[in-house]
Amino acid sequence: MSKAKSGDTVHVHYTGRLEDESVFDTSDGRDPLSFQLGQGQVVPGFEKAVSGMELGEKKTVTIPSDEAYGPRIEQLTFTAPRDNLPDGYDPQVGEMMRLETRDGRQMDVVITDSTEEAVKMDGNHPLAGEDLTFDIELVKIG
Repeated sequence: MSKAKSGDTVHVHYTGRLEDESVFDTSDGRDPLSFQLGQGQVVPGFEKAVSGMELGEKKTVTIPSDEAYGPRIEQLTFTAPRDNLPDGYDPQVGEMMRLETRDGRQMDVVITDSTEEAVKMDGNHPLAGEDLTFDIELVKIG
């Protein structure tokens, strides 16, 4: 039987769950996720889990945060004065916003709190610091 290896384009069905068993993403009802092994197109732990799987194989793996979206970095959580925001902009908790850093890079943040004076933002990936469990089925190689 054929096994998935670096360079192969693989197609997988998956369901991703957090430690509390809540589902954060799934391919259920959609086309399988397709990616090329060895190209860094998915988090390292997911790629490692799929590598070596046989066609039709199903497995459940838990990926530690350092092999998923990494640890939470507290320096990416910050508060900015409201007058630094564009005129008329009313930030809402949970809203995503794109900022430009001092060195010209773009950074996506989530608004976590908003007062009349300031807005608290978090630049961490929403799944940073989380161990992730995936049910994976390899449905196609190539």
